[in-house]
Amino acid sequence: MTEYVKTAKEAGIQTVTLARPDKKNALTNEMYGALADIIEGAEEDSSVRVLLFRGDADFTAGNDVGEFAALAKGQVKSEPQSTRFLHSLARSSRPIVAAVRGRAVGVGTTMLLHCDMVLLGEDALLSTPFVSLALVPEAASSLLMPLRIGYARAYEMFALGDAIDARTAHAWGIANKVLPIETLYVEATSLAGRLARQPAGSLSAVKRLMRSPDVLAAQMAMEGAQFGARLQTAEAREAFTAFAERRAPDFTKLNS
Repeated sequence: MTEYVKTAKEAGIQTVTLARPDKKNALTNEMYGALADIIEGAEEDSSVRVLLFRGDADFTAGNDVGEFAALAKGQVKSEPQSTRFLHSLARSSRPIVAAVRGRAVGVGTTMLLHCDMVLLGEDALLSTPFVSLALVPEAASSLLMPLRIGYARAYEMFALGDAIDARTAHAWGIANKVLPIETLYVEATSLAGRLARQPAGSLSAVKRLMRSPDVLAAQMAMEGAQFGARLQTAEAREAFTAFAERRAPDFTKLNS
């Protein structure tokens, strides 16, 4: 278990905290692996009735862009764990609650589409800037986001990458509630406790009826193929180089 992912279990709730605040909880390959281990482990542990995800301050800045850049250059030798994490989310039979403060970027937003209940702090900002990095959406969000908020809003979020605030996310149906920052985690734990006291078999059956893991896995496979191909493009190299050089990328002179 990496030091950047902390977990605690009490009264049927497994609380998972992203704890890399100096990097706004940007997710490394090691962190993805730890998260996948937790979700998969919960499937085998009958004492875990609910998963609760939260961040230490910001929820997460998304993928560690430095690791993205290394992957694009073929410098990553270890097996990417992000795919395993996303598939474990899609296949989890446990209710998943998310409590989100601050920034939720990229996968920080798309993973919320796999959570069964989402509570946002008043300071939450959700964004999906995949196209700005010359990439495509992941986590089956190219399917789930339009279903949740409509094509026009989803396309705008993906194509332009602008952040939406907590009130907007709630109005669009991405979240269940918006709460004051000081009560967010207390209320999230209380909600998780209510779910933990519900019949676990019924909750699992309802989840399977409402979303098909096989459909989500198929969408992820299509996204993954495009994602991997896009990482190798000149556009992606320009995006990551510009990020490293702290300048705006210029895609206008590149072929698609």
